[in-house]
Amino acid sequence: MQINLFTPITNYFRHTLRRYIALGVTLSLCLVFLSSCQTSLRKNNNVTHVTLWQGLNPPVNRDVFNKLVDKFNQRHPDIHIDSVFVGTFDQQLPKILTAVVGNSAPDVLYFYPQITGQLVELGAIEPLENWFDKLSFKSEVDPNSLEELKLDQRLWSIPLYTSNMGVFYRPDLFKKAGITETPKTWEELRQVAKKLTIDKNGDKRPEQHGILLPLGKGEWTVFSWFPFLLSAGGDIVNNDYPNLNNNGAVSALKFWEELMKDGIATLSPLERGYEEDAFLTGRVAMQITGPWTYIAKSDVPYGVFPIPMDKNPATVIGGGNLYLMKTTPDKEKAALKFLEFVLSEEFQTEWAKGTGFLPINLKSAASSEYQEYLKEKPWLKVFIDQMDVAKFRPTIPGYSRISDSLGRAIEATLLGKSSAEAALKEAQARLDVIWGSEKN
Repeated sequence: MQINLFTPITNYFRHTLRRYIALGVTLSLCLVFLSSCQTSLRKNNNVTHVTLWQGLNPPVNRDVFNKLVDKFNQRHPDIHIDSVFVGTFDQQLPKILTAVVGNSAPDVLYFYPQITGQLVELGAIEPLENWFDKLSFKSEVDPNSLEELKLDQRLWSIPLYTSNMGVFYRPDLFKKAGITETPKTWEELRQVAKKLTIDKNGDKRPEQHGILLPLGKGEWTVFSWFPFLLSAGGDIVNNDYPNLNNNGAVSALKFWEELMKDGIATLSPLERGYEEDAFLTGRVAMQITGPWTYIAKSDVPYGVFPIPMDKNPATVIGGGNLYLMKTTPDKEKAALKFLEFVLSEEFQTEWAKGTGFLPINLKSAASSEYQEYLKEKPWLKVFIDQMDVAKFRPTIPGYSRISDSLGRAIEATLLGKSSAEAALKEAQARLDVIWGSEKN
């Protein structure tokens, strides 16, 4: 007689599985019941619920947004905006596309403008120019904040904020290194970073690096590198076609490559180039980021200077925007009321003061309340002044594929797996295949 020692275990798991299935059925029935009750409650109360997906970070900025959402909900008892945090931008994209294809998208979406082309192709969003043109305070909205949100002469979203990238630095570490001026050119940045890289015990592993560079192939890496691309006179799209292998792109990526080879830059944790831990603890003296950063809310000494230039001064716009997804007429009407509130002077002033983002409402920017805030935060003037030389990333359909290929090239270069020239050449070849297959 053969004894199967796994029979008791198998029976146990079968029994446990039956219990979980029974529990799942019970929970499902409960959820259906609760959903029915909730639907009935909404109907009886005549409340239109609008689901808004957002990935606002750091959490303190998310709190500011949610408080403003609460203020709107209190003023509009017939509308309830459900603000749902669904992860960082790179985590969100697959969820968004899956939800759109599965007809389960939110009613309003907060994201960055570069997804516009993809959402338009999928027929997932509503154009907003007709609604915007009828706004009583249309003239108060900074027209420059709308340009990045347009595609084929149509307005596909509204701005939540605008901003751009600069370089935060530690004045205390600059002083210790005998540095009295902030760098204005790439070469000056390189020399300053060398002075700020310190190996205290001689083990050839510096305890302090001059600058932090973002590791990963996600959008944050591409976004952080873009000011250098623009300053070198480069671009990544030519006549709606990918163009990564150009002189400006090569120069910008070679500069980052040289910072790594010199040992004066260190890399962030993978896909977490936005985190400030190394800066706050003094392990790096400079970090590329924007006015939204937690650095500005910390107790460490800090300052800001414009992105150092190669051929010309430049930076990249860091805008956030809200899309009206295709939804029901009732939800659309309610969502548009919320979007109107977002563009208002009241919202923009409170939002800008709470987060560090720059307001897109001209009355808000000129208000005495915001001007007093700027006196308390003089470093913000760097970002305000840089708006004159700020440009945005492309919003064409297929941008996500371009960004992914470019991110891979940057990552391979920073890790020393490829030279800047070879990495960009390979990335362009990959995109040529993708674009060619889509045309056929």
